[in-house]
Order: sequence, then structure tokens, then C-alpha cells
Amino acid sequence: MDRIYRVADGATTSYAIERQRTLFRAALTGATIFDGYAAGPAIPGGLAGVRVLAPVVPPKMVCVGLNYRDHAAEMKKPLPPEPMIFLKPSTTNLAPGAAVLLPPGVGRVDYEAELAIVIGKRAHRVPRANAWDYIFGVTCVNDVTARDIQNKEIQYTRAKGFDTFAPIGPCILTGAGPEARTVECVVNGQVRQSSSTAQLIFPIDFLVEYITFVMTLEPGDVISTGTPSGVGPLHAGDVVTVKVEGVGELTNDVRAEAQE
Repeated sequence: MDRIYRVADGATTSYAIERQRTLFRAALTGATIFDGYAAGPAIPGGLAGVRVLAPVVPPKMVCVGLNYRDHAAEMKKPLPPEPMIFLKPSTTNLAPGAAVLLPPGVGRVDYEAELAIVIGKRAHRVPRANAWDYIFGVTCVNDVTARDIQNKEIQYTRAKGFDTFAPIGPCILTGAGPEARTVECVVNGQVRQSSSTAQLIFPIDFLVEYITFVMTLEPGDVISTGTPSGVGPLHAGDVVTVKVEGVGELTNDVRAEAQE
């Protein structure tokens, strides 16, 4: 398994591969990272010598609502008969270390720790049995949500679609499979969410089949698979970290957005 980072080194943006605690420059063997890569020279200083960017800027981020049994119980809602999907715009994308901005006047804004998958090749009506052949890897997402807006509207677009409301990263873990992984959220050093993808109502291979029946997914598109129990509010000055087993930690500060 590799951890794939997108990094900035001065004015240069490139991909990097972490293997056995060493960071290498990625040498692309095709047009994009999804077409193949090899390990190039080691990067002096490793991650400390570069700025870590969002590992992908997804053309489409497809999210799944109410997909953990423990979260459904927490929200006192019945298990959905089929996945509840919605889209987040690309402008929600946020790099590790950047600030989640709390918009003025929207009320409560919550963290939602999630495991996400990154699509590696064009996927159209993929059978469930072949789903993992189309997955490049897994990463962390914080599906930040304006909860008061969500609770009063039927559609999720406005509540989920504010700028900075989708931190993603810090890397993509390749070679992953359907094994269960822990998903956690830590706010100001306190664990607020701790669960496992074993709690998923609709597993990842089912989601790939279901979503690609509706829409074609392209390399770099992301499916964020839902959040476990323990969701709660964010406040200006907080530091929020999403952890997915094997991937690492996605940490962002929280700030109040300056009013124009």
C-alpha cells in the first residue's frame, strides 16, 4: 500500500509517494496519477519539507447521508431502504491545515468524520462484484454541515455546500480493500466520534454499484460514505481532526468568516 500526497514545493505542485516512512517524488507513467506512477527521488525533509495540499480536487463529490447504524440510532431515524445521496460542489474542497470558515448567520455548524473513496478509472454501471477494481484508494473527509439549515430544508445542497465545507486528505491510501476501518473525529483533543466502517448500512461496493447506475464517475471523483454517531457543533477557534485507519489525520482550524 502507498500513501499518495499532492504537495507544493515552492511554486511547484506535484504528487509524492510515502513508502516505509520515506517520501518520494511521484514519476507519472501516464497522463495523470490515476494512469500509473513510480517512485522517483526521495524528497529531502519528507512531509516537513513540503506543503500538503488536498490530495485530489474532485470534479464530483458524491456523499451518502445516514449510512451508519449507530448514527441512525443517534438521530432516532429508521434505517433508509436505499442510499440517500447528494453532491457537494468543488468549491467546498479544503486542504489539510486550511481553515473551515463558519458563515455568518447560519446557526449551528457540525463536523462529520467520514471515510471517502477516490475513483481511479471511468465507472459506469459497475457491478458490485467489480467495484474495488475502480477504486484508486481511500481518504478522509470532513462533511461539514450547517445543521440548522439542514433541519429545515428537504434538500441538503445549501446546508452542505458552503465554501470550505469539505476538508479532504491528507493523502490517498492505495491498495485498500473492503476490510473494516476505524473512523474518528477529535475536536480540541477530545474524541467526539469513534466507530468503524463495519457499521455501514450500505457497504462501499454497494455504493459504487448504486451511484454509477445513476451517474458516470470519472477518475478523481469522490464518494464520501457517511458519518458515524457523535456529530456535534464546531466553534471559531476549534481544531478538528478526522482520522481514518491507515490513511492518517486530516486536521483543520475553524474560523468565523469575515463579513464583507
